[in-house]
Amino acid sequence: MTTVFRALDDETRRVILDELAARDGQTLFEICSTLTTRHGLSSTRQAISQHLGVLEAAGLVVTEKRGRSKFHYFNPAPLAEIARRWPVGERSGE
Repeated sequence: MTTVFRALDDETRRVILDELAARDGQTLFEICSTLTTRHGLSSTRQAISQHLGVLEAAGLVVTEKRGRSKFHYFNPAPLAEIARRWPVGERSGE
């Protein structure tokens, strides 16, 4: 769980997850283009690749290689694990 929190501790990584949640199965090139055009983030491909590596190590992104292309997919399972740990229920006094 610690790796998930550390992965989410970076704004660029959260934006990458937002974009993958909106449109799954993007290549590094597509992610870089989207970050530049929609969010004004002009990070290098290498920097974005490193961010994706952190997200993948935390289990938040899974990849699939097809030919020469590598596609990135958002995996919400680690976030569901966190939500299960601290379930939202009725609170006393509210």
